[in-house]
Amino acid sequence: MNTFCSDAELGYERTRTRFVPGEKLQLDEAYRLAHLPLIAPDHPDVIPARPGATYGMGRHERIFSLVLPVPPDVLEKSAAFEEVEGQLRQSPFADKIAWDLLPKRREKLHATICGNLSKDVPYRIPGAARAALRRLGPLRVKLRGLFSGNINVGRLYLRVYPECREGTNALRQIQRAFGRPETDLYLVGLFNFVDHLNSMEAEALRHLIELWWDRPILTLDVVSLWLLGASDDLVLDAAVEELIPLA
Repeated sequence: MNTFCSDAELGYERTRTRFVPGEKLQLDEAYRLAHLPLIAPDHPDVIPARPGATYGMGRHERIFSLVLPVPPDVLEKSAAFEEVEGQLRQSPFADKIAWDLLPKRREKLHATICGNLSKDVPYRIPGAARAALRRLGPLRVKLRGLFSGNINVGRLYLRVYPECREGTNALRQIQRAFGRPETDLYLVGLFNFVDHLNSMEAEALRHLIELWWDRPILTLDVVSLWLLGASDDLVLDAAVEELIPLA
């Protein structure tokens, strides 16, 4: 029987959006710099560039990351996912979701494990890391949703709950094998807003997040990872540089 990490072991509670009753939900600066230019470039609150940041209208140098892929066919067959998407489409803020973005990203759904491994030149995975992945083998994760964080406010995610192997978060074991910082957030980005939410819309979103917080969307068997290269945070131009089997 698989044991999954709990909220006590992960950072979702710590980093979730704190809604204030009666106040609207403002798209934050990070979102207006990295996401909004790609989906609503004419919005008056777009940040086209910022000193010290590599973004130019949402685009940057090509960055390669190790990610956990989420097969769209499997996700779309989930009755729970169908239900949550249906509720979003019927919500008061439905017309502020960039629905046209979904088919553009459908084949690239993922959660990042090790971000920013290299820039411009594809990352060369060390032999020791490959051996560690083979020893780890296929793993299971559970997806729950919805989630809105305290960074990139304007994007909605599913939360990944990794399998616990020998008392340790399996995704942290992978990060350790790659010599990368160990994290406690693994998010599958799905829905993006094209505008701020008014107070009524923000309250409706808060209610949906609470409704779905503890409800499972999907249990996923992961048999391979991707080395993914992308020049924007929505991975619109992304390509899988390498498929890395967990076996």
